[in-house]
Amino acid sequence: MKNEMHIQFSALSQNESFARVTVAAFIAQLDPTMDELTEIKTVVSEAVTNAIIHGYENVPDGLVYISVTIEDESCEITVRDEGVGIQDINEARQPLYTTKPELERSGMGFTIMENFMDEIGIESGSGEGTTIRMKKHFAKSKALCN
Repeated sequence: MKNEMHIQFSALSQNESFARVTVAAFIAQLDPTMDELTEIKTVVSEAVTNAIIHGYENVPDGLVYISVTIEDESCEITVRDEGVGIQDINEARQPLYTTKPELERSGMGFTIMENFMDEIGIESGSGEGTTIRMKKHFAKSKALCN
């Protein structure tokens, strides 16, 4: 069975926790482990924070869009902004790379997303925004195994 959700919200840092909890609540129907749920919440936090801080550079009138699709035992999470875009995706994916060292950013966002998800794709263009697609496969539901 396929199930979807779509949300959009203002690119404000206080909305990051809203995004994290909303996606986690939707994903809960897959009966993930606590570790899997924590990983989902973490990647959503990283992607949304990147959109707010880097995509819009804290411009409050931007919007962040999240779509989640559940199908079979997997989910696909898409986080999109219409901000400044990423100049060099390969460089941005390097561990410890950050364009905001003055904000004490660790530069580990994409590395964390890549480690916690099974697949990740990044599309971005200068002045066109960024779209991050992440996929995670879950083990068969515990209820189905009994």
